[in-house]
Amino acid sequence: MKNYYPLREKPQTQSFKKGDVLVLFGELFNRGYANGLVEEAEKSGLTVIRATVGRRDSEGNLRALNAEETASIPQPFINVPLEAGFDLEKDSHGKSPVDYLKDVKLSDWQNAVLPETSLQESKEKGRLRFRQSVQQFLKELTPHLKDGAHVHFAHLMAGGVPRCKIVMPLMNRVFKGTGDRFLPSEIFWKSTIGRLLELNFQEVTAETYNILIDESANLRQQIESKGGSVSYVAYGYHGTEIIINDDYKWQSYAPYIQGWAKVELEGISKKWSQQGIKTCVYNCPEILTNSSSIFQGIEIPLYNLIRAFEKDQPQHELTQKIKNECRAVLKEDASIEQIFQIVDDFLNSELFLKTSVYEGWPHHSGKEQLALGLETSDRIFSLHKDEKSLMTATLSELIFRACGYIMLHDGYHPKSPVAWIGHDVVVKSVT
Repeated sequence: MKNYYPLREKPQTQSFKKGDVLVLFGELFNRGYANGLVEEAEKSGLTVIRATVGRRDSEGNLRALNAEETASIPQPFINVPLEAGFDLEKDSHGKSPVDYLKDVKLSDWQNAVLPETSLQESKEKGRLRFRQSVQQFLKELTPHLKDGAHVHFAHLMAGGVPRCKIVMPLMNRVFKGTGDRFLPSEIFWKSTIGRLLELNFQEVTAETYNILIDESANLRQQIESKGGSVSYVAYGYHGTEIIINDDYKWQSYAPYIQGWAKVELEGISKKWSQQGIKTCVYNCPEILTNSSSIFQGIEIPLYNLIRAFEKDQPQHELTQKIKNECRAVLKEDASIEQIFQIVDDFLNSELFLKTSVYEGWPHHSGKEQLALGLETSDRIFSLHKDEKSLMTATLSELIFRACGYIMLHDGYHPKSPVAWIGHDVVVKSVT
């Protein structure tokens, strides 16, 4: 596996000092990876500076948060809308990509028309708007920074699903469609609507990181001239290693259509790293959150985190605590071992192995492969007492904590511009 850089050991704990800051570049939402980073930063004594992507008013205009919306946000908070992407950006004809698609019917989605010239025009306008917002954000950030401080930027931007009513029904067919409702991801991706998603994902997930590092060049120079330092970290996904047949092996979910933008994000980090910038994209293990729930089945490898604890820390009190918490949410006639067997059947299936190949990642889905993932996911969910109270909550929390620790302490001075966080280093980082 070329260009694969897994972290194997728990990073050394950095000694941060008063005045050091974690800058959240993007908005912090509940039950997401970044919450672990914020908790670790606060535990380490850093000041956390929060941000927002803003909101849209009734006319569709981007605005800062109002007093009611900011009331519960801890200070310091920079109220500059950092929304990225261009799906609502109007071209010279006064039409946004969403406008072009607003009357497209589900039965005729493959015939949607969205001129490439308009797409590019809206993309450039959206990028310019975002760049100007970043300039304002950095201007307002500067007074919060003390001489000699370390400034740790965390890029939280991801996604970019166009806000158009035709998109979600199609995505549900791509990610959750079975039988006649199945829509191959490759057909969707190569369509006009797929083209919009591809470009918008790149703008939101990848180009935002490029613009952040580029626009903060003067600030970075200013910080370093006063004895401080700057680092940048971002959240990636490019599969991770889990226990498969009692050994750590790389695996991945398909169809992860944001994957092409994540690869672009990695390329941006490599480019800036070659110029001496401390930057790293951390490819994190699969979890189940509000934002990842559309990718049902992505959580299947998460259950094997328990096996990683059993393999590497069999006597640790946390291992027993995790198993007890997980058992507590299962039905009386269900067991963790039963779930392991279901997971094994899935991970060793020919259908899964066909789309879980590192070379050429990301991969598109197949009808039988997607159906198997959905069926496996449903079978495991059905073993729980309450499908709103899953083992995945306990296990995802451990991933948040480990990624937060790693991305703060390793990210202070990363060894490579791209790194993989597997279940092995998760265990080491929380025990």
